[in-house]
Amino acid sequence: MNPSAPGDANAALVVDALAELERPPLSLDRWALFADSAHRLLAGLVAGGAALGWLEPPSREEIMCLVGDVLRGVRSGDASFHVAYSGDRMVGLGYWQRYERPTHQPHADLEKVAVDPEFHGRGIGRALAEALIGDAREAGIEVLTLDARGDNASALRLYGSLGFEEYGRLPDFVAVGERRYDKVLCMLDLRR
Repeated sequence: MNPSAPGDANAALVVDALAELERPPLSLDRWALFADSAHRLLAGLVAGGAALGWLEPPSREEIMCLVGDVLRGVRSGDASFHVAYSGDRMVGLGYWQRYERPTHQPHADLEKVAVDPEFHGRGIGRALAEALIGDAREAGIEVLTLDARGDNASALRLYGSLGFEEYGRLPDFVAVGERRYDKVLCMLDLRR
């Protein structure tokens, strides 16, 4: 990968993951570098205590499977996947996937927006989320849902500022060792 961010060194460039991987010339090395970068980002965030759904940092193989599944969904129109780069370094990623059940097909779940802590506060999470919301609109998604851990105040503020509304809360639902956190359910109605 060699996208470069315009402007200052603090900027990041948000790109469509599939377009980045399929730009000519096609290369298995590009796929391996992409998977390694996604693994390094997500495993590092989880090791630092990020609320991304894993108790322990995920393995490289687990992330390779996840990336492959999401990219298959992108190809079929059932997902969107964007990444953020600062120079050659992947500093963020985000994706949504359409619900599989036929009765839920008009809806999708924003499953991850993750940004390297070194790059927090620079608008990267917002840029990723806005790109994903735009793709959801284009794909005809009616309602985009997400859930967040109740102590993740910065993520909940970001989603609220983008129009997501809390529609439910499961008290003490998320167990991390002896600690318990609320699971906050949010939605963005794109039919409005």
